[in-house]
Amino acid sequence: MVSITWKEEIIMKRVLFVASTGGHLNEMMQLKELFDKYEYHIITEKTKSNLHLLDKYPKKVDFLVYGTKDHMLTYPFKLFYNCVKSLFLYFKIHPDYIVTTGAHTAGPICLIGKFFGTRIIFIESFANLTSKTITGRLLYPVSDKFIVQWESMKELYPEATFGGWIF
Repeated sequence: MVSITWKEEIIMKRVLFVASTGGHLNEMMQLKELFDKYEYHIITEKTKSNLHLLDKYPKKVDFLVYGTKDHMLTYPFKLFYNCVKSLFLYFKIHPDYIVTTGAHTAGPICLIGKFFGTRIIFIESFANLTSKTITGRLLYPVSDKFIVQWESMKELYPEATFGGWIF
């Protein structure tokens, strides 16, 4: 019988990386060296600027509908659709961990994951030095590991881990 060491067991974990398009996705992609260490999957919003991910990470990327709160008439419908799709994707991927840099794309799937026992790792945005993000406020109480990139953010999130910049 083959014995599995703890390091090999970690390598086999399914990790879902989730981020909204733009800066949040850019931050998350700084963690791409971790992709080879896990059975990974990426979820972000479908925009022209993100379609290249399909070429670079075939069969490892899924998209949600792009929507912003700037379009308040359509945003609730897009958010609802994304919540339903997030539930479907969660059961398709069934991750052991969800790693996210935010924002609104990450909230629903992290809450779904937490409900079903998935461990949540949230990395607060590099852009915030003195204020909480909406997603940070939502996920701070449920995250298993909450990481800030600025020491000053520990005042706002006292139980957070200071991880330094991911850039």
